[in-house]
Formats: sequence, structure tokens, C-alpha cells
Amino acid sequence: MTQHDLSLGGPASPTEGDLRLPKAPGVIRQFWARHPWLVDSLIAGFYLAGAGVSSFTQRSGPVTTVAGAVVPLVLAVLCAVALLFRRYRPWVVLGIGLAAMFTLVLVGRDFDFLAALFGLYAVAVYRSTREGWIAYGVVCAVTAVAGITFEVLHGNTDVAPLAAPPINAFFQVIVLALLVVVIAINIGNRRRYLEALIERAGQLARERDQQATIATAAERSRIAREMHDIVSHSLTVMITLADGSAALTATAPERSADAMRQVAETGRSALGDMRRMLGVLSEDDALDAVRQPQPGADDLSSLVETFRGAGLPVRFRTTGTAPDDTGQQLTVYRIVQEALTNVLRYAPAASTVDVVIAYSPSKVTVTVEDDATVHTPAGQGAGRGLLGIRERAGLYGGTVESGPRPAGGWRVHAELPGLSKDGQSMEEHT
Repeated sequence: MTQHDLSLGGPASPTEGDLRLPKAPGVIRQFWARHPWLVDSLIAGFYLAGAGVSSFTQRSGPVTTVAGAVVPLVLAVLCAVALLFRRYRPWVVLGIGLAAMFTLVLVGRDFDFLAALFGLYAVAVYRSTREGWIAYGVVCAVTAVAGITFEVLHGNTDVAPLAAPPINAFFQVIVLALLVVVIAINIGNRRRYLEALIERAGQLARERDQQATIATAAERSRIAREMHDIVSHSLTVMITLADGSAALTATAPERSADAMRQVAETGRSALGDMRRMLGVLSEDDALDAVRQPQPGADDLSSLVETFRGAGLPVRFRTTGTAPDDTGQQLTVYRIVQEALTNVLRYAPAASTVDVVIAYSPSKVTVTVEDDATVHTPAGQGAGRGLLGIRERAGLYGGTVESGPRPAGGWRVHAELPGLSKDGQSMEEHT
């Protein structure tokens, strides 16, 4: 039994999920749809019983006893066995039915077309409309040849079981075949339409699950970026301040105490940021989480002051007006934060660190560069920082370049396209 058989007459498949799919309208039809082999066995059994009885009761004419009784019975058994596979090999069933009909014309006066009609019905239902009409043309051609052959061999004698002359019997079979193929094509079209609906529903369910998986992965990546920026920045500043405080304990205890107070303040700020970030992952925690906007362009000065307090000689300059989009402001903030964190971690001996941000209607550029001649190998980090910068810039169609400067030091340069009033990048509009 195929998946479509299950779906058309039984419960929805696991792939279809909670989508509402068409079912058979009644209990009886659902039962027959769930047991196709039982249906085909009953059809084959009734056909065999009827053909067996007719092979003895409807035969007359100048034929031998063996040819008149045994051959029709053998053909009836062959056709009955073929009918068991009418759903899976309809063309084979049609061919066996037509061959049996033509053979009976040669050996007697029977015109057994019932098996051929079953095959014709199966082709139109289980294959396609085009194949159904082709099968009808084949039935008409074989029936015409059989009718002419019968009249040549046995004269204008009535044909059993139609009790009509060969030509009249031929037209009767053609009309019956036409009715069968029209009904079968309508049933087959409905079946194929339902199968297409079920296939489409399954495809939509799979696409829905894929979109949910993609959205989950994107959200995890976003949270990972935020957590990395919070933890990496805060820990780097705290470690630097703690090292400086330890070095000043004996010579400048007041400055050492100030550095440790700044360590505590940085830790509390990072802990609050982490609580807010983790709070959105739980509905209960999200209700109690403190609502606070994400940092933006106005918070860049305080960010730079934090690094200056950690001993980094930062020169900060901006030109133009920051964009209204808070997401792009957050991207600029995180780029500057990550770049300065890397300088503090890998180039603590830098004498000058320049941060230049240029805002314009067409683009936003962020440049962070230092003059340190020696950088700690980047392999000590996880490599997540620069990747996070590129991912953030990529969300707005921007680019990031990073690498050593010709004159010494390191440079990070990011460009973000400007946003229009509808929130789309200017490049998309052009």
C-alpha cells in the first residue's frame, strides 16, 4: 500500500502533522480504501465465478468440448489472477483481458470483454487521463478486429453473452468502453487531485519545519553573538583592570582601589546584560526581565571611556548624523566594542588607537586601527569576534575588512549601506 493510499483513506501520515487533509466521507469507503487487496480479491472472485458459470451455460456452436469449456475456464483464471494487480499493472491487466477476448473469439462464440473493461478502468484511474484515452483507442481497435474475425470464422451468428450479431456487439462494447473510460477518468482525476493536495500539504509541513529550524538557528546565532560581545568585552576589561590594580597595590593603593571598583562596576553591568539576554529565553523570566533598550550611537562615548579607564589610549571621532534605525546603531556599537576588545586583548602596548565613524545617507563606515608593532597571536582567542562582526555587517548587506597595516598595527574597516525610510538598504533601491 502506498503513502497516498494511507492518506486518502486513513489517518494523516507523520509528515503531514496537524494539517487538515481530505478523507473518505464515510466509514465504509474508508474501510475499502484501507484494504485494497480485499477489494481486488472480491472483484477477481466474482469475475471468476461469473466467467466459470458462463463458460458452461452460454456456449453453443460447432466447437470441441475441450476448446468450448477448458480454454474459457483457463482464460478466466488467468484474467482473475491479473485483476489482483490491476492497481499496480493496469496495462498488463488490459493486455491480458484483450488477449483473452480475442482468443475466445477464435475458439468459440464468446465475446468476453469484462476483463478488458476492468483493465481499461484501471488504466484511466491509476495512470493518467492521456493513457486512459490511449487505452480506450486500443480497446476499440482490438474489439473491431475481434468482431471482424468472428464474422469471418463463424458467420453472422449471435455473440454470447450479448445475444447480438458481431457488428452490433462490437458497437455495444465500444459504447460500454466509452462509459467506463469517462467514469474512470473522472474518478482518476479526483484521486490525482487529492494526491496532489496531500503532497502539497506534506511539502508545506516540511517547509514549515525547515523555516522553524532556520529561525531557531538564526536566533541561536544572534544570542551567541550578543553573549560573546558581552562576556568577551567585560572579561577583557576586568582582567586588564585587575592586572593593573595588582601592579599598583604597593605604589599607588588609591589608584588600585579605583581600578578594583571599576572591575566591580564592569562585572555588575555585564551580569545585568546577561540576565536580560537570558531572560528572553524563558517566558516566565521575560515577564520579570528589566526592559532596557540595546546600546546605540549615544552609548559609544561611554564605551570608549570604559576602554580608556582600562588603560587603552583611544581617540574617538564621528562625523555626520547617526541613522534612526536602532538595529544598525547596535551593529556599529558592537563592531567598535569587538574591535577595541581585540586591541585590549592582543595589542595592549598600542600607543594610539583611533576610532573613526562616518555617517552619511548612502553608507556608514567604521574604522578602528592601532599602531602596536607587536600583536599577541590571535590563536589564543576562539575566532568568534571577527566572525561576529562580519555576520552583523552581513545582515545589512555590509562588508568588513581586517588585517595588519603597512605601517604597523592592525586595522578593522566596516562599511554598511545607508537605510531608506522603509528600512531597506539604499543598494536595494538602486
